[in-house]
Amino acid sequence: MGGGFHQVPLGSEIVVAKGRVIRPAELGGFAAFRGKDAVGLLTYQIEGRDCEIVTLDSITEREGIGMSLVEAVKERAKAKGCRRIWLITTNDNLNALGFYQKRCFRLIALYPNALEASRKLKPQISMKAANGIPIRDELELELELSSR
Repeated sequence: MGGGFHQVPLGSEIVVAKGRVIRPAELGGFAAFRGKDAVGLLTYQIEGRDCEIVTLDSITEREGIGMSLVEAVKERAKAKGCRRIWLITTNDNLNALGFYQKRCFRLIALYPNALEASRKLKPQISMKAANGIPIRDELELELELSSR
């Protein structure tokens, strides 16, 4: 959690969220390219009628890369009959919180001090973000998909 504008640096082998270890390389995903160069990556998993965004990274911000990747997973989730898309981010990830809320995701849960357990599974998670905010809590965001 915490690379690019969301969750995990490109190339990270594991993501830890809600007490689970997830391996993004084993998941479905979408990549964005500029010519032959990859400029963004989103990984996701569908369980039942829920689609979880596990990672979302972009090499640049404010160019529509993340937005186009979220739109792609939104279309896939609808096609698979999902009722919602959800994700976990950390309290320090202000860019992700703004990005997702601008795209109609709502904050639906706060998991106080969740990073204590996450660090037991992935000890390299920093105590403090580059922006100086202590990394302590997980936040869950959700986008309800229309049932049409």
